[in-house]
Amino acid sequence: MSGVNWPPETDLLRAVFDSLGAGMFVTDTTGRITACNPYALQILGWSKERVVGFDLHDLLHRDSEGGEVPREECRALTVLASGRSTEGSSEFYLRGDGTLMPVIWAATPLQHEGDVDGVVLVFHNFKKHRDSAEQTAAHLAALEELTARLSMVAEVSGLLISTLDIPEMLDRLIRLLVPDMSDWAVIALLPDGRTEEMRRIAVHTRGDPGAAESLKGPLPQPPHNSRTALAHALYRAQPTLLDERALGQEPDEPLARAHQQLFDRLGGHSAVVVPLYTRRQVFGALTVARTGRQPAYTDAEVLVLSDIGRRTGLALESARLFEQQRHVAETMQRQLLTPLPQVDHLRLAARYQPAQQAAEIGGDWYDAFVLADGVMALVIGDVVGHDLQAAAHMAEVRNMLRALAWDRQGPPSLIMRRLDEAMTNTSDAPMATAVLARLEGPEGGPWDLHWVNAGHPPPLLVTADGHTRYLEGGHGPLLGMSATLHMGLDWPDACEELPARSTLLLYTDGLIESRDRPIDTGMADLRRHAAALAHHGLEDFLDELLARIDPGGDDVALLALRLPPAGAGAAGDTRPPPPQHAHSPAAPERGAPGSRAEDTPVRDTSEEA
Repeated sequence: MSGVNWPPETDLLRAVFDSLGAGMFVTDTTGRITACNPYALQILGWSKERVVGFDLHDLLHRDSEGGEVPREECRALTVLASGRSTEGSSEFYLRGDGTLMPVIWAATPLQHEGDVDGVVLVFHNFKKHRDSAEQTAAHLAALEELTARLSMVAEVSGLLISTLDIPEMLDRLIRLLVPDMSDWAVIALLPDGRTEEMRRIAVHTRGDPGAAESLKGPLPQPPHNSRTALAHALYRAQPTLLDERALGQEPDEPLARAHQQLFDRLGGHSAVVVPLYTRRQVFGALTVARTGRQPAYTDAEVLVLSDIGRRTGLALESARLFEQQRHVAETMQRQLLTPLPQVDHLRLAARYQPAQQAAEIGGDWYDAFVLADGVMALVIGDVVGHDLQAAAHMAEVRNMLRALAWDRQGPPSLIMRRLDEAMTNTSDAPMATAVLARLEGPEGGPWDLHWVNAGHPPPLLVTADGHTRYLEGGHGPLLGMSATLHMGLDWPDACEELPARSTLLLYTDGLIESRDRPIDTGMADLRRHAAALAHHGLEDFLDELLARIDPGGDDVALLALRLPPAGAGAAGDTRPPPPQHAHSPAAPERGAPGSRAEDTPVRDTSEEA
């Protein structure tokens, strides 16, 4: 190593210098290289003769573009003046082949007897480290982007199962996509059997909400040979990426003009149209767009949007199947709830309110009919189960009860016993609860109620002055458990004289029991509300009762009987008879959720009194 006079005792240090796994230069006080180790020559690709004796800065130091760096900006040489060590990692050295090598380095003053005699510079090729760092940063950025997209997809999935109301679901979806993935978003749905035209059902933008609302409405139906981006998504179930050039090349068709209206009103230089689909059906299309300086959509973002479109299609399919099942079940349920009989001296009213979920429509029913001996029979019941099968079993049990009550003139306990035997031996209907009652007495009263209760909530008696009490008698086992009779269980008959102008309420357990309300609390609430409503007409009595209690998730059946004043309708009663009206069990207004069921179309004589 020329330029350095090593004392004999430094042979070991010389060996270390030569074998060091890092490049090393030694300079004099002017920055001229006086020594270098073999590793420095190896990684730079220079010969010893081409390095030793040359100025370190002039020979090697370059900027990132290969240009010369002003000498005053050479940080390694500042050590000569400051006498303090320094280091860096943003410099480049010129290799022998003319290429640049990023270096990480440390410079230390070479001192002798208190004076700075030069610089010792140790350096490494920083390219591998820098490439690794850049690659790591790129991987982290990609991972962050992937995590953000996965979070978006997860949030979309949670949103899509949070409601079965289609307009609400789609409105929530596009509000989630704006502004995370777009500056505006629009969803158009194809006709679904209930609507005869394609409709733009959801629009959301970061801009004017009034403009977004005005863009909703019907759209032209695209022909199957249409070349528009929207038709491509609807008929081929494939996404389409649009830029300004592609938007300008859309064919002159009604649907294309309607789609272009979005860009004219809301702006946009880059857009994606994706189908909302399943393997069986395309339901519509989602259009998202970016405006201003937002970047164009990448292929990765198109894939994410396509996945969101597929998930939305699955949610739409589930929502429509839910609506279909609910409609079938509710229609079936209501058709099985027959009109109430017309009896001059009695007032009858009923309600059926379906469950809020399709899977929970089924077993509740009410019934009232006049028996062969002229006695009024009242029934309320609930078959175990909450589905279409429960509704079918309900119809079976109700028809058996009607037939047995008509055929056998006897106390309610006899009818209930025969019904239990028939269910056990001739039917696959599951267990059921029911109250069967006979109202006996002349038109002018007094009236006696004879009843049995097969595991059902007790009837509620409400007097005209607001006193209430549950009729707890007549309680026996559930129906469908004939084996219990061999263990000494039976249905005891109960009898109660009903006061004039009183109201008898039969109901199913959905009125008093729910997941967040124990049955004791529900029964107490029912008594309190019924007492407060005792002076209301029978129709308002039921409507207000449902409004105040709000059964929520379960289906509910109600049957109410209002007795006339004492002596009403008896011999010597000079008031004109109430008007009679014909009515159909299939009237279209009958049976809407929470609406009035068929009732006796007579004047409410209890209110006249």
